[in-house]
Order: sequence, then structure tokens, then C-alpha cells
Amino acid sequence: MRRATAPSDRQDLYAGLIRIHILFHARKEPIFGLGMIEELRRHGYRLSPGTLYPLLHRLERSGLLRSREVRKGRWIRREYRATLAGRKALRGAKRRVRELFGEIFGME
Repeated sequence: MRRATAPSDRQDLYAGLIRIHILFHARKEPIFGLGMIEELRRHGYRLSPGTLYPLLHRLERSGLLRSREVRKGRWIRREYRATLAGRKALRGAKRRVRELFGEIFGME
């Protein structure tokens, strides 16, 4: 009998894609938590701040992102950018995703 995939199992499956997505946007321009939650939602990912912020912090601790506080009117928000290591990791991930895409859809 086949067990239905639990939402947490799917989250684990998509976790790498979410990280790649974050690095992609952080390479192009500074990103911030709520903006990334909205961007990821447009692509069908449903992340809460309690999930996204620890992920951003882990990416920063691993050297793939760097952050700084930026004042926006009365508010201060933390913006993230991809580091050199993050841009390099993204290039490698893009090659692997392209290869996987080819295998999955029979393009190789």
C-alpha cells in the first residue's frame, strides 16, 4: 500500500529548489524576507517567516549570503545579497538543474 506524501516530505524535496531560488534573486538584487516569501508564493511555495528567516540565516552562516540592515522610512529591514561563494554555488546548481531537467524530460 502506498503512503501519501506528507507536506513535510514535500518540503524536504523542494528545499534545495527554494535555496537555489533565493540565491538566484539575491544575485540579481538585494532581497528581504517578506519579499522572498511573496516571490516564492508566486511559484507555489508556501513558507512562513518562521521557516524562511532561519533558512536565510543558515545561508548567511554558510557564506552564501551576506546581510546588512537598511533603513526604509521608520523601519529597518535586513537585506541579503549573494556573496562570491553564493554566486559560484548558484552557477554549479544551475548546471546540475539543467542536467537533471534534461534527464527528467528526455532532452539529453
